[in-house]
Amino acid sequence: MALFLVQHGKNLKKDVDPEQPLSDEGIADVKRIAETAANYNVKIDEIRHSGKKRALQTAEIFADYLQVSGGANEMAGIKALDAVEPIAKGVDTNKNIMLVGHLPFMERLTSLITAGNPDITVMKFQNGGIVCLDQVDDTGNWAIKWTLMPNIG
Repeated sequence: MALFLVQHGKNLKKDVDPEQPLSDEGIADVKRIAETAANYNVKIDEIRHSGKKRALQTAEIFADYLQVSGGANEMAGIKALDAVEPIAKGVDTNKNIMLVGHLPFMERLTSLITAGNPDITVMKFQNGGIVCLDQVDDTGNWAIKWTLMPNIG
């Protein structure tokens, strides 16, 4: 099974709205990526988000487009500056799980899972994009299987 990591969509600045919800552009980008993932028949068993409004909104869009029966649920430990090691150790390899959160957490988690070191950068995330990680073989090694990003270049 796979782990799908998503950085929330583009959000409003704090001086515009202290809760920093998704901007119109962020909503449009996330919907486009979610629709594309649905067209590729991406199957997700569970979506978990950090609890911040922009992550919740992003997770709800993905849950809607990908028809995740349980919707999107808050999860502790995936905020921007949280330690990635506990989440990496607790990955459920029996389900397709999507985590929706923030940088630098998502990039550090990807680096730890794939390269064994959270302090190197193996993937640059984009707001609203998906990075799919999957186990390479029975040894427990992981690799980036594919990505789907709002922009190239």
